[in-house]
Amino acid sequence: MNLELQQFKADFFKALAHPLRIRILELLAEGDKNVNELQTIIGAEGSAVSQQLSVLRSKNIVYGTKEGNRVLYSLRDPMIIDLLSIARQIFNNHLIDTISMLDKFKDSDSKDLEEEV
Repeated sequence: MNLELQQFKADFFKALAHPLRIRILELLAEGDKNVNELQTIIGAEGSAVSQQLSVLRSKNIVYGTKEGNRVLYSLRDPMIIDLLSIARQIFNNHLIDTISMLDKFKDSDSKDLEEEV
């Protein structure tokens, strides 16, 4: 069971491991959209958006509902919104750490220059 869960997690994160798929999920977190809407917002070719939606659909991360001649895409689980938010917080924490580290280097370089003068 534990191995199955780990495999599920690995497959799930592999499905998320593409910048365009992440962007699609961020947009779907704001509300359901069809391919044309996603294309317009992202500025990508329809085939690229459709291809990434296909990956997300195959991993049961999004689903499509037929509305006339269009398919409206939705997040299968609203917790994806929380996951994306947490990922952004982790990114921001790393960014803050990196900026802090750069500031320390800048300060030590300034002191080194002052000592040389």
